[in-house]
Amino acid sequence: MRAWFLRVALMAAGCASPPVQRHAWVTGLKPEKAEYYKQLHANPWPSVNQMLKECNIRNFSIYLKEIDGKLYLFSYLEYTGRDFEADMRKMAADPETQRWWKETDPCQLPLPDAAANGKIWSPAEEVYHLP
Repeated sequence: MRAWFLRVALMAAGCASPPVQRHAWVTGLKPEKAEYYKQLHANPWPSVNQMLKECNIRNFSIYLKEIDGKLYLFSYLEYTGRDFEADMRKMAADPETQRWWKETDPCQLPLPDAAANGKIWSPAEEVYHLP
């Protein structure tokens, strides 16, 4: 009873954590760059991982799948902050993250919708979630 009251009081005071937001994206991967891309992610730069954490990113994964002879990357993350867009701008402004993207971006093949908007990754729609 006491723990429940404390939780309600914290929520009422605005101290509660924001709800977790789940995000997913898809992009292509150039076959000739696949091994390099996997190698980069097998040993990610500590500064890049630190920036992800500072930008409230948790449970971040990238998966590789071959479909009809083409390679695709699927990424998933959970965002625990209060302003996703602001945190993404912070990450994009980070020099180490920019240097990382100079390595990873040339490996990727944006899908048509992303390419039309000057992006690398296409957002994916969540159709099911089991909490």
